[in-house]
Amino acid sequence: MRVLLITHGSRGDVQPFAALAKELTGAGHRVTMVAPAASAGLAEPYCERVVRIHDGPNVLADDKAVVNTLERRFRGMRGKLGLVTMARKTRRLVRAYLDDIAAMVHDSRARDDAEFDVLVYHVSVPAHHVAELLGIPSIVMCPQPYWVPTDVFPDPSMPYRVPGFLNRPSYIASRAVLWVFAGGSARWREQGLGLERRRTDRMRQPDGTPTTVLHAFSELLLPAGTRYPEWVRTDGFWFLSSSDEWTPPEHLSTFLEAGPPPVYIGFASSVTSDPAGLGRLVRDAVRKAGTRAVVVGGWSGLSADDLGDDIMFLREVPFSWLFERVAAVVHHGGLGTTGTALAAGRPQVVCPSFPDQWWSGRAMHRLGVAPAPISDRELSSSTLAAAIKRATNDPGMAARAKELRDPIRSEDGTGAAVSVIEAVAERRYALERR
Repeated sequence: MRVLLITHGSRGDVQPFAALAKELTGAGHRVTMVAPAASAGLAEPYCERVVRIHDGPNVLADDKAVVNTLERRFRGMRGKLGLVTMARKTRRLVRAYLDDIAAMVHDSRARDDAEFDVLVYHVSVPAHHVAELLGIPSIVMCPQPYWVPTDVFPDPSMPYRVPGFLNRPSYIASRAVLWVFAGGSARWREQGLGLERRRTDRMRQPDGTPTTVLHAFSELLLPAGTRYPEWVRTDGFWFLSSSDEWTPPEHLSTFLEAGPPPVYIGFASSVTSDPAGLGRLVRDAVRKAGTRAVVVGGWSGLSADDLGDDIMFLREVPFSWLFERVAAVVHHGGLGTTGTALAAGRPQVVCPSFPDQWWSGRAMHRLGVAPAPISDRELSSSTLAAAIKRATNDPGMAARAKELRDPIRSEDGTGAAVSVIEAVAERRYALERR
């Protein structure tokens, strides 16, 4: 079976697809993956072919005006004007990577190299049009529970609380947010792919049947009573287990062995206009908490110069390796980091900025493995230190984290996804044989 994978976004949006590529290749399938250039290399060891496309909106992490707008959370008149400017910039960059995808598809068809059996794609990318052009079924991967309505909880994109009877209707919010920042895909469908204009939906195949949805996270994160249609699968996180081949640098091993387990602190794809100020906040919080720390940089711009000599700073490290060796995990609330911390059986401190991160933070608090999430308005060296102290000293929180470790590890998210993908492809051939 030949599988086409298409994703975009930050590293957290690419790594699960690399994990899926690894599982598919291990099952004997041939994989082509399309991903943003900056992180596409994650998948190269596991794919027959990797196509690097424009990094798109990722480049805005270095745009000071955009960072300021994000920090302002679009509040006030300046925030609203910033939102308009940011949306325009984002849409242009989205079109840049969509044009790269179209070029890849046309090039593959010209070389008679487009005989794929199934397409799996990130929900933020309108790749259902690509599947229609290639005449193959598509499967949509959702890294957060945004896209399929449920009566149990509202769309995590909603910035306001809503009464329970509005939970299901609230799921229009995610589609609205996507439209604001990415725009519609009808013009690209026509101009980029050469398809005729017609109304389409990610959640429907061209013949109107439901599209299979793969949730790349554990159902343990969902509130009790959550039920989805049978075409939605929630089988576990898509972990990329690459740490077995990784050897830590000597200075990291020495630091870890020199004292009690440190805490991990990192904010991954979160951005700030004042990385030096964030570094001082982290440094002071670690000292107030009386602990040691390993800080890993990301889009936040943290650097060793801002932290001091008593904190280990790294540009990158396999989280699956590091989290096994720390006392607690302080992070922004991305589901990839959240899942890896759960699999390591470690208490967490979540400092969210955006709705999906808030959803993760509240889920961790509900599960009993983290204090209440700390908002950016409340984040200070004192509040962070207090949360770190609780995460590292609360025996109940530590016990609960260990209790959840084995259930999370026992879920074979990528293995289940491969079985679903195989079944979808087989159904296609069964219909063609009729």
